[in-house]
Amino acid sequence: MSDIVIVDTSVLLNGLDIPGRNQDREDVFEEFGALVDGGASLLLPMAVVFETGNHIARLRNPEKRRHHAKCFCDQVRKALKDEAPWTLVPLPELAELAQWLDKFPNHVNERYTKGGRAKGGPDMSDLSIIEACEAARARHSRRRVVRIWSLDGDLQGYGHRR
Repeated sequence: MSDIVIVDTSVLLNGLDIPGRNQDREDVFEEFGALVDGGASLLLPMAVVFETGNHIARLRNPEKRRHHAKCFCDQVRKALKDEAPWTLVPLPELAELAQWLDKFPNHVNERYTKGGRAKGGPDMSDLSIIEACEAARARHSRRRVVRIWSLDGDLQGYGHRR
């Protein structure tokens, strides 16, 4: 059985070659090729779509901003039509969102050291990505691997191995 891989914003930004966010582009394409060749199912959560769009919107150069926005929109549209190498993970139902909100305070507390200074850690977007991974794991318990593909330390290696 093939792996299920949740794609994180850090990976998509590199894949789309977003300036200032593309330092690992070569490694991303190498792993992407291996995943596709291995028949992995790539899932793209809506939080990743929103975060990626936000990063593109912050590009200073208007020509690059427009160019990358068009490329980004083309890729998301392809996913909507099942023409992309990944599938979009839909937004949660209201009851599911309520469950995430119950978990969020504990995740927020993980973001701080004893001195109260921010050190990173799961934010609401990360929580939604983790929840997408957990939902995929529950739906596909026979798969060898369900994991998050991320270049960020907070989400790297998160997942489930069979």
